[in-house]
Amino acid sequence: MAEAVVSFLVERVGDFIIQEGRSLSGVGDQVRRAHRDLLFIRGFLKDADAKRRDSEAIRIFVAQIRDAAYDLEDVIEAFVLKVDSKRKGGIKNVLKRLGCIFVEGVRRYKIGSEIRVITITISDLKQDLRTYGIQEIRDSSTSLQLCEGQQLLRRTYSHVIDRDVVGLEESVHELVGHLVKEEHRHRVVSIIGMGGSGKTTIAKQVYHHKEVTDHFDCLAWVCISQQYQVRDVLERIYVKLLCPTKEERDEIAKLKDDEIPGRLSRLQNEKKCLIVLDDIWKTETWDFLKAAFECDEDSKSRILLTTRNEQVASHADENGFRYRPPPLNKSESWKLFEKIAMSGRKAGIDAEVYKKMEELGKKMLPHCAGLPLAITVLAGLLARKNTVSEWNTVHENVCVYISRGIDRHEEEHASVSWVLALSYDDLPYHLKPCFLYLGHFPEDHEIRVKSLTKLWIAEGFIFLTQQRQGSRETMEDVAYNWLNELVERCVIQVGERSSTLEKIKSCRMHDLLRDLCLRKAEEENFLQVVKGSHKNEAMHPVSSSMVTIVSPMGKIRRLAIYLDENDDKLVPSREERGGQLRSLLYFGPNDYNWFPKRKELILSLFKDFKLLRVLRIEGMGDREVKIELPREIGNMVHLRFLSLRRSNIKSFPPFLGNLICLQTLDFRVKTGDMFIPNVICKMNKLRHLYLPWWYTARGKLQLSTLGDLQTLDSVSSRYCDLNDLAKLGNLRKLSIRLTSSQSKILEKILDAAGCVLNCIRSLWLYNSVGMESGAEVSQIVARCGQIYTIQVEAVWAHTRTTERVPLLFKPHQVTFVWMCSQGRPNGRTREAAQPEKSSTGK
Repeated sequence: MAEAVVSFLVERVGDFIIQEGRSLSGVGDQVRRAHRDLLFIRGFLKDADAKRRDSEAIRIFVAQIRDAAYDLEDVIEAFVLKVDSKRKGGIKNVLKRLGCIFVEGVRRYKIGSEIRVITITISDLKQDLRTYGIQEIRDSSTSLQLCEGQQLLRRTYSHVIDRDVVGLEESVHELVGHLVKEEHRHRVVSIIGMGGSGKTTIAKQVYHHKEVTDHFDCLAWVCISQQYQVRDVLERIYVKLLCPTKEERDEIAKLKDDEIPGRLSRLQNEKKCLIVLDDIWKTETWDFLKAAFECDEDSKSRILLTTRNEQVASHADENGFRYRPPPLNKSESWKLFEKIAMSGRKAGIDAEVYKKMEELGKKMLPHCAGLPLAITVLAGLLARKNTVSEWNTVHENVCVYISRGIDRHEEEHASVSWVLALSYDDLPYHLKPCFLYLGHFPEDHEIRVKSLTKLWIAEGFIFLTQQRQGSRETMEDVAYNWLNELVERCVIQVGERSSTLEKIKSCRMHDLLRDLCLRKAEEENFLQVVKGSHKNEAMHPVSSSMVTIVSPMGKIRRLAIYLDENDDKLVPSREERGGQLRSLLYFGPNDYNWFPKRKELILSLFKDFKLLRVLRIEGMGDREVKIELPREIGNMVHLRFLSLRRSNIKSFPPFLGNLICLQTLDFRVKTGDMFIPNVICKMNKLRHLYLPWWYTARGKLQLSTLGDLQTLDSVSSRYCDLNDLAKLGNLRKLSIRLTSSQSKILEKILDAAGCVLNCIRSLWLYNSVGMESGAEVSQIVARCGQIYTIQVEAVWAHTRTTERVPLLFKPHQVTFVWMCSQGRPNGRTREAAQPEKSSTGK
């Protein structure tokens, strides 16, 4: 993971050099030198990551490299911000600066000195690499001996049948049907799932099924795993399909590498063959092997493969059948557990003891979350425990026993943690921080994808150089594609999808993968989760209920804080957390409605976080108390993401205009009729702006400077200048509240903004004027040619008639058309409302 952290920080620093070269005047040479040194160090970190498990010295060394890379990014950004902020403001700002030019020069010199110190530190670390015996590794064959050992441990054999099989009948029946029945002509059938979900077990049941053995002339089973030799794999398949004599084996061994694929292909055309490829990890593996599986269209041969990566399955055969084994239900889980842990006990022990063991077993089983491997590990461990006391010990530390396989050192490779960690280790470096970031969210939390991708971007995980050249792909598109890749790799689960476009709207983590995520985040000092205490004492960092609390190795960069109603403290002190915090996410006991024990504690949420990039405080407030944001929030000039959604905030303070780096501002607060000062125009890096439902302004809010804006939520025709829409060329989601009839000028405005409106994908219109503004609604809708989601609300005081907006686009383009008549919302928000499907929606 150190390689992952340094890799994306190297790209971030490289991005700074390209984008902000002018702003690095005076320190540019040092930054470029540090960048080159980090590039050099990166080549050694794969070996360092592998060796630090056995060496405390290397572990500390890797932590120093990671911290130095983070520090370099922090100080470069502070320098760039300081320089840029002094360039802006025209003659007035110049005159103002004349009185303090010496102080400013001292500050810039101080930051420049910090850059020089960090550059020297990185250079020294580079020199120390060979001192620790760390070698450069240029390819993916890092720690080859370790990988070969893992491969031997993971290799599967068709003749080794699992005796303890439960709940697979329907899965096996469905897969057998797709392999043998004429109406199913799938060349490739894939079983896809996270580690430990029973893929190989199901494949073995299918492989030995009578219908399968009767249907196919010959069968072959090979385990691919992560390290393999193409020649060896294909030769083993060929030998198993042919069942050759010794002389024929000798002849096969003499074949050239390019002869075997052709022979295998011909054999599959001549006979009905079933080939099982167990545990394929990468699409490249299929590309290396596929020449041997090229067959005629009418071939009756089939391939059954198992994989943790859905991309492998779709790459092998876009039209193939893909099957995801469901988790075991409560009844099936108990049946499997009972079969392993309780078998034969009833006759040999006291009935009361048996009953107590049964009770404890049923209490522990939910921690397995239906994962067959987890149930097998837990039950296998308890099968060797013969007293209630021993079972109680396991019960008290059940997550540790399941995940880490304690008491099973001789079978460590069968532990859940070991198996799941293979999926994490296989993630490319750019996905590892994205996966670890999911550890911020509480157990069983439904994570909104749009919020998650905005957080990734704010953290700097995705940046401009990762967008495909020449494409209109945004950073949000890249982030969504990465999320989809994590889903395809079976390390996160889909929660909800959109009804028509099938895009992922929410995701969640399996409990055991979350435990892995938290443990890896702790090992890398990537994240600390802090749980509030019921007592008046310092908060303590924990990484999960199953991990022993340890001091973090390095500086704390990210905090997720799970608050309790009785907490006397909302955030660890600076001494406890250090001053390098980048990310601070709060989760109340009820994330939609919580409030601290004392109002005075609120100031601590915003105080002394100068490097903070992410601040999430959602759902804070009660009906009686309105929260005044303190001036300290205006000092958080590094903030990229600020969400106060559903919080009871009293006002929109003008010092929010200082937050010039903001990319996402979610100010959908509970307070109505809020005054908004004209400072949003200063936040010219905003990509997503969510304003309160009801607000006022002095004159018109200026939005024309927000050229990067993609989401504009709750723009009021009364308090915003709709002419500004013409300047927002990247706008994709727009929410407009028509509060005055502007028929005469609206057409002119819409003509100017025509290109922008034509790019809108999602439109929300609230017509609070009445029937006379129906023309305005029609004009706006008519210009949104690329729209796929539209919602229209209208209000009249004396009629129940639904406003009639002409359908000016093809029916298949629209997800929802929601038209209703109602009075002014009484505490009702749009996000709480559920639109009805239109008859045109699909």
